[in-house]
Amino acid sequence: MSEFLVLQHIECEDLGTIGPAMSKRGIGYRYVRLFDGEPVPKGLEQYSGLIILGGPMNVYEEDQYPYLKEEDILIKKGMEMGIPILGICLGGQLIAKAGNARVREGAKKEIGWYELQITSGGMKDTGFKGFPEKLMVFQWHGDTFDIPAGATQIASSALFANQAYRIKDNIYGLQFHLEVTAEVIRQWISEYQDELSSLDYIDPDRIITDIAKHMDNLAHHAELFYDKFFSR
Repeated sequence: MSEFLVLQHIECEDLGTIGPAMSKRGIGYRYVRLFDGEPVPKGLEQYSGLIILGGPMNVYEEDQYPYLKEEDILIKKGMEMGIPILGICLGGQLIAKAGNARVREGAKKEIGWYELQITSGGMKDTGFKGFPEKLMVFQWHGDTFDIPAGATQIASSALFANQAYRIKDNIYGLQFHLEVTAEVIRQWISEYQDELSSLDYIDPDRIITDIAKHMDNLAHHAELFYDKFFSR
């Protein structure tokens, strides 16, 4: 059975819907719980892929979170090996950094349900086959990344020009959260109350209300993406 390594930065941000999608396809996974002090493996020889999840830290906070440096080394090794790699939110930023692209603070935080615009490159991308040009997705981030040299820009939003990219045929970096469930969103709103209370333009009640409008469609398109990504 093939097995992916999963780098987890905080307990409340796990694989979400990715886990069942992998299990359904006979793919195993092993979490590395960085928030619990588990070390970043030195290599990926025994794994068939790598997933890097989100978290509240920033890629440039290596002094505070030393494992970020080790993740950078591991991601570069994965790139050289040519294995499938998926980064979500912070994970997408870490892949961009490993690809020598700039990661920086955005103009304002994007938290809640926002419209994603699939680019012309994204509409031709096999991973996003079946996606409409516009889709409501869930966001929770303040930083942004440049698209690595040679990568294909897949998606953008009104606030953040770069929302997704593909490097070669095997690596995807996503800024938005395809993997969330209704329960996860409620958990994050509870977990990150201090952050939300500092942002007067974010309405947590509205975010929860909008789950009923958008979650089923998001889950459907997440499954389309998983089907293509895990068939690599």
